[in-house]
Amino acid sequence: MKILIIDDERSIRNSLKEILMDEGYDVDVAENGAQGVAMTEKEKYSVIFCDIKMPEMDGMEVLDRLTSAGTDAAVVMISGHGDIATAVECIKKGAFDFIQKPLDLNRILITIKNATEKVSLVKETKILKKKVYGGHEMVGESEAIVHVKGMIEKVAPTDARVLIIGSNGTGKELVARNLHQKSSRSSAPYIEVNCAAIPSELIESELFGHEKGAFTSAIKQHKGKFEQADGGTLFLDEIGDMSLAAQAKVLRVLQEKKLSRVGSDKDIIVDVRVLAATNKNLKAEIEKGTFREDLYHRLSVIVINVPSLDDRKSDIPLLVEHFIDQICAETGMPVRGMDPDAMQLLVDKSWTGNIRELRNVVERLLILSGDRITASDVRAYVL
Repeated sequence: MKILIIDDERSIRNSLKEILMDEGYDVDVAENGAQGVAMTEKEKYSVIFCDIKMPEMDGMEVLDRLTSAGTDAAVVMISGHGDIATAVECIKKGAFDFIQKPLDLNRILITIKNATEKVSLVKETKILKKKVYGGHEMVGESEAIVHVKGMIEKVAPTDARVLIIGSNGTGKELVARNLHQKSSRSSAPYIEVNCAAIPSELIESELFGHEKGAFTSAIKQHKGKFEQADGGTLFLDEIGDMSLAAQAKVLRVLQEKKLSRVGSDKDIIVDVRVLAATNKNLKAEIEKGTFREDLYHRLSVIVINVPSLDDRKSDIPLLVEHFIDQICAETGMPVRGMDPDAMQLLVDKSWTGNIRELRNVVERLLILSGDRITASDVRAYVL
């Protein structure tokens, strides 16, 4: 654990450093506020002790700089002129604690212990949030993906239905997640249904629910996905694979905002925002008679076309770095770099499986490569 001491009095910072080093801590010192802030930009500290009364940049300004930069460190303010008002102001600004001079060793050690626990809790919370909400970041700076991000920003705050189109593996589900998370419904349920994965005879029960005894295996009442998503968002993935009978019922829900479970004639009012996605050409499916034109028009108030990876090759280096960090964090593998010529081979490759294929390739390279991912590794394990 690294500790930083920021104090303009040499005797105080050096004596505190010696004491903490004797206790087994790794300690750096800074003789003024500007130097201390600069050091935090280059090094990660768990605890920062900062004097309040310093020339030029005082401790309160240092605290402001650190909190606005989003530091994970616990900042402990120290002062020889402390009073309750100053202590309260420090805590309000984001300080972990306030200690008066002369410094008491036991108090300092207890503060470090408490601060360490707090830093650990913050890190654990961030990890948990990433597990719950993470993995949904849209990575890329290409013109194609910037356009998609712009569409999401415009459309998400509305309740407009969105049809997301694109090839398999392009990230259509990611677009749907972002639309939900950036909407006013973000705190309400987000329910996904893969229409291609559910047998046609079960899709109606899955979407609209059923009453006990509605069919042979209906041993109890079941709420469908529309009811589960009430107040939130329902994402109908692979909508082009839905049966015509189910399409008719979905159309009714969209038109009337009510449904009836299988085996019941009772109407249930629902408030659901519907997002849909498909890799099929729905207009061609309409021509073939396998998709309802009126449902298409209901779903496609807004259409977002997710580009293939081959149409945004400039994003590949960013995506590779993102996947390396993500996979290593999930698996505990050490983070490894990639040689430029290895990255160029990945950029030049054709990605028929799009983002999903790229992530699988990165995971394979991390497992099979050495300390760095080389062009030889890419040729051997990818090409």
